[in-house]
Amino acid sequence: MQFNFNVTLYNNTMFGWLTAISIAIGVFLIIYISKVIVLRKLSKSTPETEKDWGDLMFALTGKIKSPVLFVLALYSGTLTLDLPTDVTRIFSNVAFVVVLLQVALIGTHIIGFYTLRYRQKKITSNAAAVTTVVSVGFVLKALLWFVMVLVALDNFGVNVNTLVTGLGIGGIAVALAVQNLLGDLFASFSIVLDKPFVIGDFIIVGEYLGTVEHVGLKTTRIRSLSGEQLIFSNGDLLASRIRNFKSMVERRVLFSIGVIYQTTYDQLVAIPEIIRSIIESQSQVRFDRAHFKEYGAYSLNFEIVYWIQHPDYNMYMDIQQTINLAIYRQFDEMGIAFAFPTRTLFIEPDKKSNPDGDGA
Repeated sequence: MQFNFNVTLYNNTMFGWLTAISIAIGVFLIIYISKVIVLRKLSKSTPETEKDWGDLMFALTGKIKSPVLFVLALYSGTLTLDLPTDVTRIFSNVAFVVVLLQVALIGTHIIGFYTLRYRQKKITSNAAAVTTVVSVGFVLKALLWFVMVLVALDNFGVNVNTLVTGLGIGGIAVALAVQNLLGDLFASFSIVLDKPFVIGDFIIVGEYLGTVEHVGLKTTRIRSLSGEQLIFSNGDLLASRIRNFKSMVERRVLFSIGVIYQTTYDQLVAIPEIIRSIIESQSQVRFDRAHFKEYGAYSLNFEIVYWIQHPDYNMYMDIQQTINLAIYRQFDEMGIAFAFPTRTLFIEPDKKSNPDGDGA
């Protein structure tokens, strides 16, 4: 049985259909094999100076989806066929939209890639700039997708100018309906521009405390000391009283000690100078004062204040521990006893039962 290639099907010969299918398969295989080769080459180690570029190209190549390749290959095959105008337009529009979608995915990844790299490199040295870049990156992604949608609609014959005008008029009604969302959106811009805190800052909001991990358009995420993630809406966050410990230049430390009432006068006079010498012997510390403050219920109380010229909490605890141990050693050597809650009972003899008080 001999196959007739001249048989016509939908205005195209069987040879024409086979040619179109061959072209489609060939284009798909060429692009797919090229993608695999590039991925294998990029997966190998690259010089440190080219590592960022190599990582980006590897990720972008991996973002090229097989369905996209299939659509482009199919469209390439249809170019050799004599198809109705409407069918050709449909294939053309679908291929164009698929390409736009792929471009949007690649563009989004590029923005996210460089935003993440900038954050990793600058989070310790310039957290304020990182917060700004992260927010700008989010806006760029949204703008990219918005433009792609407008281009796609314009390609399908939608009047984009009329649509944009309609969005502007309808935007007033939408704004009234989403006041809370817009409030959080503008609050995020205030956070980015005014910088009451930035990524990496340790803050306290009411009874909650933790490290800022992410500042988004709607919410800010904070990692608490116990490990869970706290999520605040930006509007509520700015309406709260925020204590930012990361911006602290110096840390003021106030603590008290109490000694027993049996402490001698000379010992009481010596205690402030003992504490002063101990504190001044510490590095990155500025002594403020040490005073015999008050007569307590069961102790003679001293109040001490000094400044640590660094905001780090661990450093503060290390210095305070060293000071406490030194005070304990000095007091032990001088025979000064620390006070603790005590109650002394004075019992008078019963004069009625023993008026002479001679114990008889």
